[in-house]
Amino acid sequence: MDISVVVPLFNEDESLPELTAWIDKVMIANSFSYEIVLVDDGSTDRSWEVIEALRLQNPAIKGIKFRRNYGKSAALNVGFEATQGDVVITMDADLQDSPDEIPELYRRIKEEKLDLISGWKKKRYDPITKTIPTKLFNAATRKMSGIELNDFNCGLKAYRSDVVKTIEVYGEMHRYIPVIAKWAGFGKIAEQVVEHRARKYGTTKFGFSRFINGFLDLLSIFFVGKFGKRPMHFFGSLGVLSFFLGIIMSLYVLIEKQILIWKGLAYRDVTDQPLFYLSLVAIVVGSQLFLAGFIAELLSRNAPERNQYLIEKELR
Repeated sequence: MDISVVVPLFNEDESLPELTAWIDKVMIANSFSYEIVLVDDGSTDRSWEVIEALRLQNPAIKGIKFRRNYGKSAALNVGFEATQGDVVITMDADLQDSPDEIPELYRRIKEEKLDLISGWKKKRYDPITKTIPTKLFNAATRKMSGIELNDFNCGLKAYRSDVVKTIEVYGEMHRYIPVIAKWAGFGKIAEQVVEHRARKYGTTKFGFSRFINGFLDLLSIFFVGKFGKRPMHFFGSLGVLSFFLGIIMSLYVLIEKQILIWKGLAYRDVTDQPLFYLSLVAIVVGSQLFLAGFIAELLSRNAPERNQYLIEKELR
């Protein structure tokens, strides 16, 4: 099969007939073999009834329904598991992503041997309250991940099948699929300017809190990707630094007192100096960080996935 289109959705019953018909039209025009995987993330409207009706009209349509709303990441992860196509395309169900972009995305994945192509909605039809935070979010992600993309959160993306079968998307990590793919060893990541259409039906399902959650998730994925298999490098380094900083401060207080005594000058007791208590805090915190790193290292070494690596090719 050439293409699998994964569409996570929540309360999008109005747009589904038009979206699936549009995808079908593009696939037939380009002679692609395809499937459409519609993942209903616990919709409370008629979305599932619409999916069932569409399935009767077009056998290429598959449906998965959650009992409740788990979020876009869960919907994508389950959709990825169900795909059979050589190239996997993801898009939102609200008709803001254009299926007309699919042939070019497919061509680039195949001809340029890319792992992932992320769409870039260069011209957006969103209010300024959404576009400015999005730009800040993208800039922070570029800086921390080292991936030069302008729009990490664009729903329209294309993947080589190996990518979606290897990575795991959970929590709110759908925003960082390019970062997750890079940490998994898929470094051939590109960008493509895509059309952003004004929303035709319904309202957006995301609020301002997604930017706060998104930043926290970025820190989480950065830490796990960089130190997940060697936590001692992070906690141990901070712990040793804090411990020796505390030792140096305490020695400074003690030596200063001895020098003042030797010179016959007035001096304060060590316990009267705030720096002494700061040094004790630094020593205690340093010891705790070091122990945290040591325990995390033991857990990491005993984890069943400690030696799970991605093998691209093998000759025997």
